[in-house]
Amino acid sequence: MSHTLCFETICCENRQLKNLSYHEARLNKTRRELWGFSDYWNLSERIIMPDSVNNALYKCRLSYGQEIEEIKWEPYSPRIIRKIQRVHDNSIDYRYKYEDRNKLNTLFAQSKDADEILIIRNGLLTDSFYGNVAFYDGSTWLTPDSPLLPGTQRAFLLDLGVIREERIVESDLGNFSKVRLFNAMVGWEKSVELGIDSIA
Repeated sequence: MSHTLCFETICCENRQLKNLSYHEARLNKTRRELWGFSDYWNLSERIIMPDSVNNALYKCRLSYGQEIEEIKWEPYSPRIIRKIQRVHDNSIDYRYKYEDRNKLNTLFAQSKDADEILIIRNGLLTDSFYGNVAFYDGSTWLTPDSPLLPGTQRAFLLDLGVIREERIVESDLGNFSKVRLFNAMVGWEKSVELGIDSIA
């Protein structure tokens, strides 16, 4: 058994798992690239929802390596975010959704009095600590084409045409008026939207 573990965080609302095909695609891509597996896991067959899960918003956290290690269910409450701190790291690599988030935690420790961080790698905007980001230029919401981890909600929004990918460097921040933070648990309509001046 490999000691490397990855995980998926899947939104469950009204006892329905959201964007499951996107989670399946990423999970199976990870299994193929990290461990060489060619079989395909159908998550709707592998995830058994407990009776204790009601119609409220739940986080389903599936931890896996060569096999599924654990599936946890817990009620979800969105975080309150008012201020974002820029942090820089030119070597961070989080292309797979690793359980080991020590490097991200080290960056988050630099948040000072902010609630969230915006990670900048080699001058390029990437992600926040908890999810992907998008910036509003007055007509279009743009998401960096250099994310640390291409999220499932991000892929869904790109497919819908709600956001568009673009190379965004740190000096471009002044060209935007708003920023949004989103992830698998926070869809576009409920995502945190702040003025660009919330980024320190």
